Amino acid sequence: MSTMVPPLYAGLVDDACLLPPSPVGLDDAVLKHQEHTTSWYSDLIGSLLMPASLLGTERVPRLTAALIGDVPAAALPNTVEKLRSSGVVVRHLEAAVARRGEDPQPGLATLRTFAAAGTGLPLYAEIPLSWGLLAALDSVAEARADGVPIAPKFRVGGLAAELFPTPVELAAVICACRDRELPFKLAAGMRHATRHTDPETGFTHHGFLNVLVATVIAAGGGEVAEVAEALAATHPVPLVEPARTHRDGPRPLFVGFGAANVVEPLTELVRLGLINGGFE
Repeated sequence: MSTMVPPLYAGLVDDACLLPPSPVGLDDAVLKHQEHTTSWYSDLIGSLLMPASLLGTERVPRLTAALIGDVPAAALPNTVEKLRSSGVVVRHLEAAVARRGEDPQPGLATLRTFAAAGTGLPLYAEIPLSWGLLAALDSVAEARADGVPIAPKFRVGGLAAELFPTPVELAAVICACRDRELPFKLAAGMRHATRHTDPETGFTHHGFLNVLVATVIAAGGGEVAEVAEALAATHPVPLVEPARTHRDGPRPLFVGFGAANVVEPLTELVRLGLINGGFE
């Protein structure tokens, strides 16, 4: 672990430059990702996120990546096998199990069947923050107890206001994951370190530092109200000190999130004095 990137932030930011709305070309993405993973801040960087739909549309070079399952679930085993046969090291798979308002259980059963096929991949099941969520988390916990390497993933933003959970709603989800010993990933809307309102859309986005501190509080036994208070903070002052206090320990619960430009969250952490690095 680099002394410039404390353990609390290890692997926090996945490289999402290949994902919409403004994906870059695969070759450029691979080169840039290699720059990130050989830089002074390499410990901050998680996986390069690669959409499964790229297979067959572009030449896939040898690389290490996480697979985003944006193809039908039935095609995923074959997609993983093709990637591996071409020399790609697949770190994990992320796939949606339902649309908002749909029952997530059938999709979870499909992923469990996929796991039983013996791919050995860690799985992140993207579960909508809507009807059936708690039952879905129970199913994920049961699968993990049976040895299935699966964990939840949640979207906390999007193109409509209802896709942004309130601090209390997200706090309840974090505590539900805590109670079931479920690590989780987040996607969408995590643009800055602290909670903020986008002046163009009017949507209020969650901050990744808010979430990190909130999960530390939850892991320490905090109640939903305490966790929600950390998520609702719109100024870094109440977040920086807890982050500094816990910087030398592992990050609880919150596996990480994707950023189209991983330098942006890095820059904010440096400016807040939470990572001791700099830029030429």
